[in-house]
Amino acid sequence: MKKALITGITGQDGSYLADLLLSKGYKVYGLKRRTATENYENVKHIKDEIDFLSGDLRDLTSLTEAVKIAKPDEVYNLAAQSYVGDSWKQPIYTGEVTGLGVTNMLEAIRLSNLNARFYQASSSEMFGKVVETPQTEKTPFYPRSPYGVAKVYGHWITVNYRESFNLFACSGILFNHESPRRGIEFVTRKVTDAVAKIKLGIQNELRLGNLDAKRDWGFAGDYVEAMWKMLQQDDPDDYVIATGETHTVKEWVQTAFNYVGLKWENYVIADPKFFRPAEVDLLIGNPQKAKGQLDWEPKVSFKNLIEMMVEEDLKRNSKK
Repeated sequence: MKKALITGITGQDGSYLADLLLSKGYKVYGLKRRTATENYENVKHIKDEIDFLSGDLRDLTSLTEAVKIAKPDEVYNLAAQSYVGDSWKQPIYTGEVTGLGVTNMLEAIRLSNLNARFYQASSSEMFGKVVETPQTEKTPFYPRSPYGVAKVYGHWITVNYRESFNLFACSGILFNHESPRRGIEFVTRKVTDAVAKIKLGIQNELRLGNLDAKRDWGFAGDYVEAMWKMLQQDDPDDYVIATGETHTVKEWVQTAFNYVGLKWENYVIADPKFFRPAEVDLLIGNPQKAKGQLDWEPKVSFKNLIEMMVEEDLKRNSKK
């Protein structure tokens, strides 16, 4: 039986990845912070099938102990301070967890002398102020937030450990991926939750930032399959995981409101408070390498993704 250790297991990606690995017969270990009040909502349906271990990405000793206990064949590092907006408010914490935390995890694997394969959750936010469109594995990085900067460090330290210590270490440069399990603070979930509440008469308006920002959005459940496929290859490499389509925030909003039969213009207010200090205007990935080498394709469309999220938020809010 293969064993996997997942950091950030209670988050959106960690929970979908745990679902996938358990379905493939893995024994799954999940890392959680000792001092954290964990929200197990995303994994409540599989909580009894996961072995939870205490650890903190800022604490090498705790990670080394977790690796020693789990003896994993695969390690998926998904934990991070992952909300871009908060990275300006907490730049040092973001750097410690999202950046240096990757080094700690890699070092824990190296010191264990286990032949564990490592996956690092890189991000399209590393491209930031893009220098070419669409973005590929070879596109230079130009991050526009402390989060993006920290992710660039995590990406390159993964490459460095691969080349320095011959670790099987891969980075997935994932473009925006969403689901009903996405945190409510993210704009996509903020929109679908608000649409559901407005439809149900619970809320009257929706305040958003830059409606013209363009992103490449896919379904998180599809993207975790790509993570797993990366660690099944003969050789480690880095891959862009994306749909190859771009849509504006306004299109996301329109699609969500259309699903419940409402006109978005009657409810949405552009609020300068939600604009970023340095905006990322356009992100669109080229997933051809992943399609060719990993035999990976996104399955859920932009429209179906939004409708899935709105439907789940309607169900959840109607119970309140």
